[in-house]
Amino acid sequence: MQHNKAGEPRLFKVFGHFSLVLLIVVSSLSAGTFEDFKHTQTESFQKYKDERDNEFAKYLKSEWNAYTAEQSERLYKDSKPKEIPSATSKKIKSVGPVVTISIKDIKIEEMQEEDKAQEAQKDINFNFYGTKLGFNMPRGMQEAKFYPFNQKGISNFFSAAANSEYESLIQNINKVRESMNLNDWATYLLVLKISDTIFSNQDESKLLSWFIFNKLGFAVKVGLSDKHVELIYYSKKIIYSTPSYTLGKNKFYVLSKYAKGGMGKFYTYEQNYPDSEMGLDLSLDIIPTFASDIKTKTLSFKDYGKEYSIPFEYNQNLVDFMATYPQADYEVFFNAPVDSKTYAGVALALKNYIDGMKASDAINFVLHFVQNSFEYETDYQQFGREKVMFAEETLVHDKSDCEDRAILFAYLIKKLFNIGVVGVKYKDHMATALAIPMIGDSVKKGSRKLVIADPTYVNSSIGQSMPKYKSIIPDSFIEISKN
Repeated sequence: MQHNKAGEPRLFKVFGHFSLVLLIVVSSLSAGTFEDFKHTQTESFQKYKDERDNEFAKYLKSEWNAYTAEQSERLYKDSKPKEIPSATSKKIKSVGPVVTISIKDIKIEEMQEEDKAQEAQKDINFNFYGTKLGFNMPRGMQEAKFYPFNQKGISNFFSAAANSEYESLIQNINKVRESMNLNDWATYLLVLKISDTIFSNQDESKLLSWFIFNKLGFAVKVGLSDKHVELIYYSKKIIYSTPSYTLGKNKFYVLSKYAKGGMGKFYTYEQNYPDSEMGLDLSLDIIPTFASDIKTKTLSFKDYGKEYSIPFEYNQNLVDFMATYPQADYEVFFNAPVDSKTYAGVALALKNYIDGMKASDAINFVLHFVQNSFEYETDYQQFGREKVMFAEETLVHDKSDCEDRAILFAYLIKKLFNIGVVGVKYKDHMATALAIPMIGDSVKKGSRKLVIADPTYVNSSIGQSMPKYKSIIPDSFIEISKN
């Protein structure tokens, strides 16, 4: 069939055929007009199993608007220093009660073998951070195609997906989310993995992800950029180094472009899919239960001329998952837990050294452990981009910078000693401050006076601030929840 310039079919030499078809149709109607028949047929094609899809399918056909990308926000006003000075080591006054570290029973959660077997032998099977997962292909989903390559093609894909047997796929995704303790970021990665496995075409893969996220209740929009499909995700909190668009009062982020540069004009719609208003929450409150790939490591350091060793185990699958994280708010990283098995190893090793010390000496020992166990290197030197590490990642990596050490130190202090700690952020540096009654350099947070402890200022003790920051008021503080 030939097409005109707009891509619509060109009809020619069909008058005779049309008359024949019309005669057959009219003769088959017992009542009503031909226009009534066409109207009925249109309604039947637009009626979906989920009532929300009826109106949304119509809405997708309305005129879309062009949006301009907003500049990505940076974590720091200035670049972090490439080199950090060392302090002159000095003893501190031994104060506070004698320390006895208490380590609660460690519960190790792993996927059972029978669960793994149940997930195998499905239409699609893949490895998700060491865990074997399988999902059945929804009947009719393979008919969902992005064609033509424009807004109408997106509408066509949605119609086919909405008419497929997608319900079981959504149910199984929710089942996996619950059984594996997947947070929103892990869910994001899981949906992308499913979509990429079902569709090799990236436009169609993104369209399936969009459809699934909407059915899961997330505010995710689809649009066109440079003739290709792109997704934007609503987040209440800033996601740094990521292009974003403001639609209404909400900010949406192009996660596929994280740390990859900007985007141009983006054509999309403003209204969310009905009842799908959830923002992507990057908080990591519970460690996901990925299958175990246990590795061992020993950190060694010197404190006042004596050498110490801290051996521990960690799950490589968990570390690989954490490595995918974009630059979320610092609260995400400061408040995330360490895997219970990893923490137990580090805590037991530290307990062997600090039990029986006065509190000030024990805290100082942990400070020196974090200062001296890793080589200092900025994120751009190590990763080629800004990369905030979770405490778990910092333990595993040989190199780290200021915020990585601050996150690790804050976690250990909170867990081992149950004392208040905050992150102290300057325009190009991160330290911590402790809610303890000790003399030394300090910062004021509201009415509270907090003593500086800088995990990057090598050989410094509690109450010793890096000279550059002694007289500077911090840009902000990072709140850290209690145990």
